[in-house]
Amino acid sequence: MSSTTKKLSLILLLIMAGAAVYFVFFKSPAQEGNPVAELPAAQESVYLPLTDLTGKEVAMDENKIAFVNVWATWCGPCNMEMPGIQTLYNKYKDHNKIAFYIISDEDAETVNPFISRKGYNLPFYQYAGPYPAQLDGNAIPRTYIIYKGKILAQEIGASQWDRPEVIELIEKQLAEI
Repeated sequence: MSSTTKKLSLILLLIMAGAAVYFVFFKSPAQEGNPVAELPAAQESVYLPLTDLTGKEVAMDENKIAFVNVWATWCGPCNMEMPGIQTLYNKYKDHNKIAFYIISDEDAETVNPFISRKGYNLPFYQYAGPYPAQLDGNAIPRTYIIYKGKILAQEIGASQWDRPEVIELIEKQLAEI
C-alpha cells in the first residue's frame, strides 16, 4: 500500500469516526425526524407484584421506604453482604414505614435450605413476572432504596448495608415521611 493510499485511508477513517461520534452524542432524535422519540417514555412502576416463598402473592407498599435486594444463593458477593442486610433488617423490622424485599429468581426449594443453613430471618420474595425495567440488570447483587417510586440509592455489587451512611439515609427519609 502506497503512502498516499495510507493517508487517504486514514483521513477517511477519521471522517467516519467523527461522523459516528456526532450521530451518537450530538444529533438529537428530533433532528433525525423521529417525532415519537421526542415523547417521554412511560415509566414502569417498580412496585410489581411479588410472591413469597410459599407462592402467596404480596404487594409492595409504595407508602413505605422499600429496601430491595436482588441476590442468588450461588452468588459469593451476595452471600458476603447478607449479614449486613440482616443487621439492617433487625434494626428496622418493627418500623411501620420501611419494608424489606429480598428477591431471588431461584425457587423456594433452593432458597429455603440456604436460609435455614445460614439462619437468616429476612423477608424473601420472587417477582411474579419480569423485573421492572428500572430494577432489571444482569449483575447481582443489586440493591435499591426506594420511596414513592423514586430510587433514593442504588448499588450494584456487594456492600455493607449496616454502615452509618445507609442508616443516616434511611433515618433522614423516615424523618421526612
